[in-house]
Amino acid sequence: MHRLNLDSDESVAPTYAGRSFSHDIPKYSLPTEGVAAEAAYQLVHDELNLDGNPALNLASFVTSWMEPQADRLAAETLAKNLIDQDEYPQTEEVHRRVVSIIGRLFHAPSHRQPTGTATIGSSEAIMLAMLAHKRSWQRRREAAGLPSDRPNMVMGADVHTCWEKFARYFEVEARVVPMQEGRYTIGAEQVEPLLDERTIAVAGLLGTTFTGQMDDLASLDRLLRSLAEERDLRIPLHVDAASGGFIVPFARPHEEWDFRLESVRSINVSNHKFGLVYPGMGTVVFRDASDLPEELVFHINYLGGDMPNYSLNFSRPSSSVILQYFAFLRLGRAGYEAIVDTVLANSRALADKLSAIDGLELLNDGSAFPIVALRASDPRETDLLAVSHLLRERGWIVPAYTLPPNAEHITVLRMVVKENFSRDMVDMLAHDIGAAMRLAAKGTTAPRARRRPHC
Repeated sequence: MHRLNLDSDESVAPTYAGRSFSHDIPKYSLPTEGVAAEAAYQLVHDELNLDGNPALNLASFVTSWMEPQADRLAAETLAKNLIDQDEYPQTEEVHRRVVSIIGRLFHAPSHRQPTGTATIGSSEAIMLAMLAHKRSWQRRREAAGLPSDRPNMVMGADVHTCWEKFARYFEVEARVVPMQEGRYTIGAEQVEPLLDERTIAVAGLLGTTFTGQMDDLASLDRLLRSLAEERDLRIPLHVDAASGGFIVPFARPHEEWDFRLESVRSINVSNHKFGLVYPGMGTVVFRDASDLPEELVFHINYLGGDMPNYSLNFSRPSSSVILQYFAFLRLGRAGYEAIVDTVLANSRALADKLSAIDGLELLNDGSAFPIVALRASDPRETDLLAVSHLLRERGWIVPAYTLPPNAEHITVLRMVVKENFSRDMVDMLAHDIGAAMRLAAKGTTAPRARRRPHC
């Protein structure tokens, strides 16, 4: 039994009974008065319920789940600015360890001086690498008394949008190998006619955003080595391993795509993809310190001691770097191998189930990378845009988009299988895609596709 408290006049104030929930609050201008912290939290929390469910988002490569201990570490390090090395020296030490582990994973030569840095994501990492290659090319040309204007770089149409951004922002001609039906990647045969003495680098992809395939990196390496020997053209190969950099080393460790290829001078990876850390984090690693011109490294001291910095932005959170170190310690090589084996098994299972659905044709069966891409067997009979729209009604986020030139007549449905996508979810998604295919055949309409897939 409980004793009655007849002397108290306290009352309970339900969360939604406050005035904050019964009148308009400005959305695009600063409110005159603030609200209680709990009210502000609840208002934002409730709005975000309208977002898609990250667990059902197969459009994005980005990690959407980590263990509770990682969540705790993230909360504990929110206030630490990675750039402030003097104030947070142990965080900088963790940063060095993470870059070193990634360099070793990519077989950076121990007899050289490999160097690198964590970035906000692969976009910054790619721009930093290409800036270094552009400046190195300019200095070589100037030393030889040759013009250093009109630089170009060669890449396939399978590249991420950030490559186009670099070309436009930093005034480098982008020589793009177009796709064609049946060939969605590049190799030496397509690249060789585009190379000349003004080429600052060639981009090769280890896992493409569009179809989940890889460029023929070995043939690109052979081509660039032969050009160095026969024509004295020093053209570096940069490997964009944003998607595959944490897949291939654990799934196919003997496959040579990284610094074991002599022409590879720099590599980027998106840690927030299959490195299994929350966004945003990428890493760029150079084969040797000589690949990064010293003039691009800034030395600052107004935060304390000397702090060398090579980045496009300055302040940035430290939590993602710390979470990557946590993941390395937590999983080790055996842990990453087990996770990669699981996601590849689940992607193959998804591909097998989808290939059995009438009207769908596989472009990628999920065996090399955990990405399944399909096209309609007969686009006149199957509208994949409608299929994508119908899946969204079930909560699934599965992008439909057209491929780049000269394959823009092909519409693709693409799914990324991540760590927290179980075999049970594979079964549910395959069932719902089959149902959406039947509904789409009855004439259900959908909005137009995005030009670019999410990454």
